[in-house]
This record gives sequence, structure tokens and C-alpha cells, in this order.
Amino acid sequence: MKFVVSSTELLSHLTAISKVISSKSTMPILDNFLFRIEESVLTITASDVETTLITSMELENVDGQGLIALPAKLLIDTLREFPEQPLTFQVDTSTFGVQIFSENGKYTIVGYDGEDFLETPSIDEDAGAVVMVNPKSLLKGIEKTLFATADDELRPVMNGIYVELTPDFMSFVASDAHKLVRYRRMDVKTESEAAFILPKKPASLLKNLLSRQDFEVKVHFNDKNAIFTLSNYKLICRLVEGNYPSYNSVIPVNNPNAMSIDRLAFLNTVKRVSVFANQASNLVKLSLTASQVVISAQDIDFSISAYERLACEYEGEEMEIGFKSVFLQEILANIPTAEVRLEMSDPSRAGLLLPEEREDEDEDVLMLLMPMMINV
Repeated sequence: MKFVVSSTELLSHLTAISKVISSKSTMPILDNFLFRIEESVLTITASDVETTLITSMELENVDGQGLIALPAKLLIDTLREFPEQPLTFQVDTSTFGVQIFSENGKYTIVGYDGEDFLETPSIDEDAGAVVMVNPKSLLKGIEKTLFATADDELRPVMNGIYVELTPDFMSFVASDAHKLVRYRRMDVKTESEAAFILPKKPASLLKNLLSRQDFEVKVHFNDKNAIFTLSNYKLICRLVEGNYPSYNSVIPVNNPNAMSIDRLAFLNTVKRVSVFANQASNLVKLSLTASQVVISAQDIDFSISAYERLACEYEGEEMEIGFKSVFLQEILANIPTAEVRLEMSDPSRAGLLLPEEREDEDEDVLMLLMPMMINV
């Protein structure tokens, strides 16, 4: 088996799929890429058992067909050092020896039997649900929610993004029990309702691939697996099994107290003031009056404290509410608009953070943050 491929193009494809390979794999074969030549197409697969990434390249110069597993790290480290040039791979499928010829040299590596590589999971074409999604919509849904997923071994359903498809919208939800993000796309609709929980790792891999995608993404899923088909890549992942909590029930609906404020000024003030917060609680306090908010923090153990005043528009009763600074900063950093709106009912109930104006008519962003007790 012999084929010629561009060094930089091959490196680009390998780098994109190499992120799926686990450094702690218990199966040595998964430290390799699976190369498969069929007709004039080179298909390369990488996997960590739970998630599989496949990429394909059209080749012009191919002789023979077959498959072989090649060491991932060795291959990438070698390709990184090549300037753009054609490389010729000559594969002996009986000994799994591989010779790579460059313009000025020859490199010899030993591969493994491709038949030992993990079988790729599949979904019957007639089974499960299929939806075509605009790549920008899918990318924004993942970007807006990924940071809010949990790391909870006892409740694995919280460690992924809950993707909900309805006749009216596509919804992305993530929560770690302290904060919750709900991001909706009105431009993606399905005839029937369906949902799945996308684990954190494949969501992160998709995020990297979608930024380069121009065409619609085919999402095909059943109870156990999901397949995301892009132009040159295919991601197959095992879904998180279980029922996602009823997130709508924790979103407060009657919030008469509302503050509108410059998002960047608010974020930067919280960053400065939180340096003086107690390291264990990370608490910052907001004292709200009609035209200003006082943001304060203190650490009694070290006798340090800080406060800053900021102009805002506030409607409602004067109140004090406390939030964990690091969560408040994360949420403010992930709301894209210049002005942000904080809606509250009372200091013991969750606050809603919303963009003051929609950037995009097809999106709806809602972020929720649980308050902290203020020790008076």
C-alpha cells in the first residue's frame, strides 16, 4: 500500500483529531491513529473508547488499499518539523513496517495491525433522530453553556450539556447547581421533541471543529450515541445516560427587582473587589439603591476590605444580595452585550442575568446564579 500526501495538510487533520486521544488509555492500540485507504480516500480515526473522531482526505496518488495503525505522538512530532512538501508513505501490510519518504530523506516506523483498532459505533439510518443544524448555532450553543457544566461524579447527568429539540427552538442547558445557563436558538426546529446529554469532552472537541465549518452539520442520535457529521470530520460519542433535572422549575418567574448596568464596568469592578474577599467563600456583596450599586468584599481574618460604587438603573426595593465572585465573573464574561440586566425577587433566591438587548433575533440567553448568605 502506497500513497502521497501533503505534509501540512496531513498535520492539520491529525492535530484536529489527536485531541480525542487520552493520555491515560488502558488500551495501547488507542495511542495510534487508524489509517484506512479505500480507492482514493484516506480516512483517519482516533478514539478514546467513549468518543471517536474521523477525518477524511482525497488523495491523487494512491496505489493499493488497506488499513494500519500508526503511533500518534511520533507521527505528529515528525510532521511538525516538515516544511510544506509531498510525503510518500509506503506500507508493508504483512510486517506493518512503514517508510516515509520526504524530498531529502527516509523515515522508518513500525505500525500495528489496523484490525485490532476499536470498532466504530454506528446508528441505523432508520433509527434515532436526525436534525440539520447551522454550524454557527451549534457552536454558540456549546460556547455559551460549556463553562457552566459540573464535575460531579455522583451525578454524571450534570457533567454534560442538555440539548433539547422542539418544534419551536433548540435549547442548550448546563448547570453545576450553583449556576445555570439556558441558551435557545429559534432558527433550529424539529417536527417532534427529542433530547440528549452531550458529554463535556466531545462538546469541547466539537467547539474546535465547528469554527472551521461552513455547511450544515448533520446530528444523528439515539439513546446511547450521537454522530455529528461535518464536511471533513465525523464525531461519534457515547451520550450521558439518565434524566436531566427539570431545569425550568428552578428559574424564578416573578422578579420585581431589576438592575441594568454596563457589563464591562461591572465585571472589572467585581474582579478588583473580589481580591479582598474571603478565600474560602469568595463572597462579594451587592448593595442596590435607585441609581447606584455598591460592590463590596471583606476578609475579617486578614482585616482587609474593599468597596466600589457604580452607576446603574435599578427598579425595586433596596436590597443586599451576595454572590460567589468567581461564578459571577464567569457569567458576566459569557454575556456578549454591552449592558447586562440582573433580575431578583429577594436575597435568598436565584438572580437572573440577561443581555439588556438581543444581539441576534434568533437567540435567547438566560443565565442564573444562586445567591450566598451574607453574614451580617
